[in-house]
Amino acid sequence: MSVKSSGTTWSSPTTASSVAEATRAVVQEFLAARVAGDTGRLVALFADQVDWQLAENPVVPWIRPRFTAAECAGQFADLMEHTVPEDASASVDTFLVDGADAVLMGYLSGTVRATGKSFEGPFALHLTVEDGRITRHHLYENSLSIAEACAP
Repeated sequence: MSVKSSGTTWSSPTTASSVAEATRAVVQEFLAARVAGDTGRLVALFADQVDWQLAENPVVPWIRPRFTAAECAGQFADLMEHTVPEDASASVDTFLVDGADAVLMGYLSGTVRATGKSFEGPFALHLTVEDGRITRHHLYENSLSIAEACAP
């Protein structure tokens, strides 16, 4: 019997588990830095170049393309500048990790400072962690509710 290699490498359960544990630790640190408003720590957690995806919306000032660690970390400062921090709320209901990928699902709400209008809705966040840093940040949220809250 001959076995032909397909070029695919399979990791052992121990290796896969340690990658998942490392991913979970970085994501937990990311969440803690967001809650603390620690922009410096966020910059350190993001890779130099990040695959950032958040549906661009011209009426929402904190939603725009971002590519570098500093730009990604700066999203938090932009969000705090344009929303009322005391009214901000986010809950994570699901935290799934598969190797280098993590998916968080939950619910968020807030109030836009300029209009006084609130927004809310579910979200899903897909993060990828490589070499201890976040290389992918894809956020899916209720962009209609946010845009309506930003409109005068």
